[in-house]
Amino acid sequence: MTAKKRFVAVASRRQMPPFVSKFVISLLILFCFVAFLGLFSQLKLQSSSVPTGFYFDDFHLEDYRLKIAFLFLVRDNLPLDFLWHNFFKNADPENFTIYIHSKPGFVFNESVTRSVFFYNRQLENSVEVGWGKPTMIEAEKLLFKAALNDPSNQIFVLLSDSCVPLYDFSYIYTYLMSSPRSFVDSFIDVKENRYNPEMSPDIPEDKWRKGSQWITLVRRHAEMVAYDHVVFPIFEKHCKRRPLLDLSKGNESLIEQQQHNCIPDEHYMRGVEDELERRTLTYSLWNQSTETMNTQAWHPVTFGYASASQKHIQDIKDIDHIYFESENRTEWCGTKSSSGSCYLFARKFSRGAAMRLLTNGVVGQYDPNTLFQDLT
Repeated sequence: MTAKKRFVAVASRRQMPPFVSKFVISLLILFCFVAFLGLFSQLKLQSSSVPTGFYFDDFHLEDYRLKIAFLFLVRDNLPLDFLWHNFFKNADPENFTIYIHSKPGFVFNESVTRSVFFYNRQLENSVEVGWGKPTMIEAEKLLFKAALNDPSNQIFVLLSDSCVPLYDFSYIYTYLMSSPRSFVDSFIDVKENRYNPEMSPDIPEDKWRKGSQWITLVRRHAEMVAYDHVVFPIFEKHCKRRPLLDLSKGNESLIEQQQHNCIPDEHYMRGVEDELERRTLTYSLWNQSTETMNTQAWHPVTFGYASASQKHIQDIKDIDHIYFESENRTEWCGTKSSSGSCYLFARKFSRGAAMRLLTNGVVGQYDPNTLFQDLT
């Protein structure tokens, strides 16, 4: 046999069988595919580190439980903590978070509340708040900003110290999570001269709306409020509450009554009406006085024990639409094209009225012997 033939023979004996060749090629293809996925995931992780809203593309639902952030804007303590304790006690703690804006230096501990849900939930950077002043908006912005630090918070509910829930947690959670929209009371103001032309052009008069400050926002809109640096400075400068009538000041006080009476927290939002349910989820019964100078007409009626009967509460829960006279507009309530109650919360409730809701089981099962037992 010649040298050339021996080389060919040796080479042919060293060739791999066909099935082995295919297996090796398959492994190489698989290795390339895995490497590509790893590179893609790394790039995606880097891009998601940029501060943005919470999107389903960025997080896996199995890793993040969607939560409701309850934002309490209070004077100092929470007088209705016993009712809210029972409300949260009947809920999965993975479905909610709590944030409280109180006066600077006020700490929620065992000396001011018996509810463990509120321990140390106060903001550390709170501000002094004045009714009808821009500081009210500043406090709200601080609440939203604090709650946005938790990426699992998807719904943000602003509440006062006199607010009560009208349903148990399960009902409210399902109601809110089934809607992709924010709930912001919004209607054309035709009865009061609140718009200040100095706000133009950033806030044009045709976009001027009035509404309740007790709003419920989805995450994207909460970000707009928390990180706004355009509207708020204009409100600080041009949206101010008119001084109360003081007859002792004579004509000077009468002249002051001709000023624009702008209540900042009743107007603060802009540019997203087509993304909203233009109604509040918090019921208020307003004083019906027609006297312009009657300051009681500026505040809702307080519910006492007698007015918190089961029938009265059911009447509120049965409201399924709201009519806005200034726009001849009717808002039908519910979510996902199904009718339902307009209101999930109500204010202003006294301690006696809240206790009646508690004992009637409005917010869930109630046992006075175990209400404030430690949760383990």
